Amino acid sequence: MQKFYLDTFQTWLLNHGIKILVVLIIILVISKVSEHFIEKGIRKAVKGKPGLSPTAEKKREDTLIRIINGIAKGALWIFGGLTIVSEAGVDIGPLIAGAGVIGIAIGFGGQYLIKDLISGLFIILENQYRIGDTVTIAGHSGKVEDISLRVTVLRDLDGVVHHIPHGEITSVSNMTKGISKINLNLGVGYDTDLNKLKELINKIGKELAEDNEFKDLIEEAPKFLRVEDLADSAVVVKIVGQVEPGEQWSITGELRKRLKEACDMEGIEIPFPQVVVHQSKN
Repeated sequence: MQKFYLDTFQTWLLNHGIKILVVLIIILVISKVSEHFIEKGIRKAVKGKPGLSPTAEKKREDTLIRIINGIAKGALWIFGGLTIVSEAGVDIGPLIAGAGVIGIAIGFGGQYLIKDLISGLFIILENQYRIGDTVTIAGHSGKVEDISLRVTVLRDLDGVVHHIPHGEITSVSNMTKGISKINLNLGVGYDTDLNKLKELINKIGKELAEDNEFKDLIEEAPKFLRVEDLADSAVVVKIVGQVEPGEQWSITGELRKRLKEACDMEGIEIPFPQVVVHQSKN
């Protein structure tokens, strides 16, 4: 009996197992080859848009490559899986019929899925954001780690990963597309000489833009723009500049540091709220 089963298995392995192995090898080979041609084709087919930097254009291309590769691999493995199941002796007719029933069920009850797919298609076609961009969508902010036709995956500053269905996205705020701005308010005491302060801010902004560590990241040196507000305890001035996408936070932090050090050296007060407590004498 044992020999019978062994002979049967060997016969099956020779007749069907080798074919299944060949199918798997073909799938893997086609998958690798398609990756190469998809990447090469998209790099050639996607035309650069005016105003887009090479880095931004590469982000766009990388996003399209990942999405199209995902679709191609999904279709390839579905076809290959059906071939393998058929070769293993399973009648795939009922499976195909079942898939048709599932398709009808999705048609009646999968409105949310369809909405996700359509919204995802428009996000990709309109190039609203790319993998690597920092965005705010559906109440979550973070760096885009992955995009499919159905969901976007964000990782926030705490390291938390958010999977957001495209159908839930009603607006997109992209903080790293095209250009990024420095937009800093600085409060100083009312006795400050504003002309002197303006010269100091422009001097620090120019020094920062000429610094070897930052000069390749700054397109327009930070500078004094205007008096933004006459607040209760401070005169608030606006400082603006233009930097490479995604660099606004690090450069603004360095600018704050240098402004604080310069104000301390020049004796310029940076007011802060204070509470005075009066103790009554009994």
